Amino acid sequence: MDALQGFLKFILNQKTFIGYSFMALLTVGGERLFSLVAFKCPCSTENVIYGLAFLFAPAWVLLILGFFLNNRSWRLFTGCCVNPRKIFPRGHNCRFFSVLGQIILSSLVAPVMWLSVALLNGTFYECAMSGTQSPRLLDLICKGKPEECWKELYKVSCGKTSMTPTDNEELKLSLQAQSQILGWFLICSASFFSLLTTCYARCRSKVSYLQLSFWKTYAQKEKEQLENTFVDYAKKLSDRNLKCFLENKRPDVFPMPTFAAWEAASELHSFHQNRQHYSTLHRVVEEGLDLRPEDEETTMMLMGTAQNVQLTHHH
Repeated sequence: MDALQGFLKFILNQKTFIGYSFMALLTVGGERLFSLVAFKCPCSTENVIYGLAFLFAPAWVLLILGFFLNNRSWRLFTGCCVNPRKIFPRGHNCRFFSVLGQIILSSLVAPVMWLSVALLNGTFYECAMSGTQSPRLLDLICKGKPEECWKELYKVSCGKTSMTPTDNEELKLSLQAQSQILGWFLICSASFFSLLTTCYARCRSKVSYLQLSFWKTYAQKEKEQLENTFVDYAKKLSDRNLKCFLENKRPDVFPMPTFAAWEAASELHSFHQNRQHYSTLHRVVEEGLDLRPEDEETTMMLMGTAQNVQLTHHH
């Protein structure tokens, strides 16, 4: 039993590494599936568009999905059209760009993985580059090759050129080598940039290593318990409402946070050394809901908007 608990604890401690590993396996599998099933290089003047579409379109979709699946994106942008002060609070105007940068960096992980795997395989790059019409690129690719290379490069991927099979294979291998060099360059650059940003973030940390570890543990536990408690309270509220509706009676009082409390707890968290709050919820609970004048203005504005929406529905 102790060995099983130790193994489970190790798995939980390594969940970030395991998550990235699983994402990498999915990326490799997806790339291979695209290459074998969906990808068919046209071997025409459309090679460039076709190859680049398979190279960058999935990366773009993964980037958008990264934004969608990042809770901080919605915490940052929810309600910002009604009240722009949510993303540009007084005294913290630069926080929006800092948080947005963190969201973008975390969302770039999957696209970079896709581009790296696709470039290392070389199929998409080979098709795209074989259709180039740029004189400089043609000189680079066809240097030392037969004259047919300049005219029939787009047929290399299909092996239908008038060149000898040896020259055709050499061109394919040359294009694949270029793709793999770019792939390793992207991997090395992304790794180095990740190291730099992590070192910079740790150097700028306002807390010690142990306190930062505690902070991460607390944030994870709060998130898990918040989700479970939401489910529990939503079930209790729905049970009460259904029972009162079916029995045609007035409901009992059900304690719920105020509108201002929901708004305050939904803000992005900012750490202050003189107030050691490890989350926005922690700050709200410790300090209560003594709203500043601008917060009261925000609450009234949002409540007015909600009332207008309700009136519109009634009419």
